[in-house]
Amino acid sequence: MTKIIGITLGDPAGIGPEISIKAFSKPELYDRCRPLLVGDQSVIEYYLAQHPELDLKVNVVENPKDGLYTYGTIDLVDLGLVNMADFQIAEVSVTGGDAAFQYVKKVIELALAKDIDATVTNPLNKEAMNAAGHHYAGHTEIYGDLTNTEKYTMMLADGNLRVVHVSTHVSLREACDRATKQRVLDVIRIADKACKDLGIVNPRIAIAGLNPHCGENGLFGTEEIEHINPAVEAAKAEGINAFGSLPADTLFSKARGGMYDIVVAMYHDQGHIPLKLLGFIYDQETSSWKAVEGVNITLGLPIIRTSVDHGTAFDQAGKWTASELSLENAIDYAIRLAENTQ
Repeated sequence: MTKIIGITLGDPAGIGPEISIKAFSKPELYDRCRPLLVGDQSVIEYYLAQHPELDLKVNVVENPKDGLYTYGTIDLVDLGLVNMADFQIAEVSVTGGDAAFQYVKKVIELALAKDIDATVTNPLNKEAMNAAGHHYAGHTEIYGDLTNTEKYTMMLADGNLRVVHVSTHVSLREACDRATKQRVLDVIRIADKACKDLGIVNPRIAIAGLNPHCGENGLFGTEEIEHINPAVEAAKAEGINAFGSLPADTLFSKARGGMYDIVVAMYHDQGHIPLKLLGFIYDQETSSWKAVEGVNITLGLPIIRTSVDHGTAFDQAGKWTASELSLENAIDYAIRLAENTQ
C-alpha cells in the first residue's frame, strides 16, 4: 500500500497554502502516495474559492486512516487556528507563527505514533514563530527537540548534489568551534546511513575543510589537523568510504559532476550557497524567480522529515505565482525514504 505522507501547511500568510493546493491538484501525486495536509480548513477554503477551476474539495479527518486519498479531494487534519476573516496574508504575525508551529508539532506527533509514514514541511517564518513564543532557530531544531534526538543534521539535495552540515543556524564564529572531531564523525556516519537509505550501496562521502585550502598544513588554521582529518580517519576505520578533508572551493563542483555521493559541509553557508546557486534561478527581465528547487531533509531522527528549500516568500503570497516544484521534490524524497526504511 502507498505511504501516508503528512504535509504541513507552513505559515498561512506565506506561499505554503498556494503550493500545497497546486501539488494536490495533480493526479500523479495520488499514484505515488496518500497525501495528508495538516493545517487549517479556513485557509484552504479561502484559496479554493478563488480558483474554482481546480474543482477540489476538502475532506476533514481526525485520524489519517480515515482519509479518502483520491484525486479531487484534499484530506486535511484541521487544527482550526486561523480565521481568514481577520487574518492578513503576506505579513508577519503571532497568529501565523503559532499556527505554523502547531502544524509541525501535530505532524511530528502523527509520525511518532506511526499514523503516517513520513512528514514534509512547508516554510515557516522564524520571526513570526518566535514572536508567538516558540523559540527555535527553525524546523530542524523543532524536530530535534520534539523527537528527543541529540545527533541530527540538515541535508540539502538538488539533483545528484547532496550536502549535510556539521552546524547550521549559529554564527560563523560559533560554527568554527562546533567543528569538533566527534561532531564531524557523527555527521559522516549520519551521511553514510542517509545515502544507504536512498539506495546508494557504497556511498562516497566527501568531507570539506573548514579553512581555505584545508588550512595549508596549519598555515591558515589547525582545525583540519586537530579535528576534521582525525574524524575522517576514524570513519574510514569503521568501513565508511570517506574522503578528506578536501578544499571546499572545488569540492562541490566535483560532487555535482558525480565524483562523490554526498558532501559534509562544516557550516551553514558553505553548504547552502552551492545548493541554492544551482536550484534558485532569478530572471532579471521579469524580476522573478524562474526556479526555486532543492529539498531539505533532517537526518538522524526517528521519523522522516523532508522540506522545501525556500522561505515563506511573503512578496509572492496570494498572487498564485509561487512554484510547487520544491514541494513536489520534497514529497518525492519522503516517499523514497519511507519505502526504503520502513
